[in-house]
Amino acid sequence: MVSRFEKHYQLLIADDDPRFREVLCAILEPFFELIEAESGEQAIDIVEQCQIDIALFDMHMHVLTGLETLKVVKTINQIMPVIIITADVTDDLKRDATEADAFDVLSKPVSKNELVSTVSTAIVDTYDADDGWLPLN
Repeated sequence: MVSRFEKHYQLLIADDDPRFREVLCAILEPFFELIEAESGEQAIDIVEQCQIDIALFDMHMHVLTGLETLKVVKTINQIMPVIIITADVTDDLKRDATEADAFDVLSKPVSKNELVSTVSTAIVDTYDADDGWLPLN
């Protein structure tokens, strides 16, 4: 069982695969206000224009990677947790993501429980959201 946070957090999903964005949206829509981006460039534009609380970036997008996008986004909003999602998790990527201040790196395919748990933890840790409810397995 998963319950909603009292505050409505805005979550940005940046992935060039519309089907994967659709899957993420279906999982997270009951808990967050969602904004979608098709690219790293579009994600950066959104972060510049909107109050985004948390972001999920695909690692392999067409022009900017998720890691490159993360680095730019962190110059705009240092607090916002960013989670990288990729089918190619390596030790080097984990190290680079940690150095760039990513909250976590998740491996595709990501389970619903792992996704919701990681996103919930990021919100609670970043915003001290004690009024939020975490997934109960």
